[in-house]
Amino acid sequence: MRTSVKGPLMFSAFFAVLAFVAVLIFASGGSARAPRFDLAFTGAGIAFIVSLVVAAMLSMSHKENADHLGKGSGVNLSSKRPGHGGPGAPDSETETPDTGH
Repeated sequence: MRTSVKGPLMFSAFFAVLAFVAVLIFASGGSARAPRFDLAFTGAGIAFIVSLVVAAMLSMSHKENADHLGKGSGVNLSSKRPGHGGPGAPDSETETPDTGH
């Protein structure tokens, strides 16, 4: 969906229809007066263009994570002694400040 233009166009069309209905109701002053279609089409056009530009900018700014970022145990291990202090390490080999292990 990221490389297709269908997603941003559908997103923008939805907000254009929503803006058309909202501007049609509010610009005419409610249901007692005649609807103002000129303002409704203008508001829908502006909403379509703005939401299309925002969707395009968001899709252009998307960047995949590097492959090395998804690997690892999820535990902050010491860089000096890799393999020590993990979640499965025995209690006797845990690092304490007074023993130097």
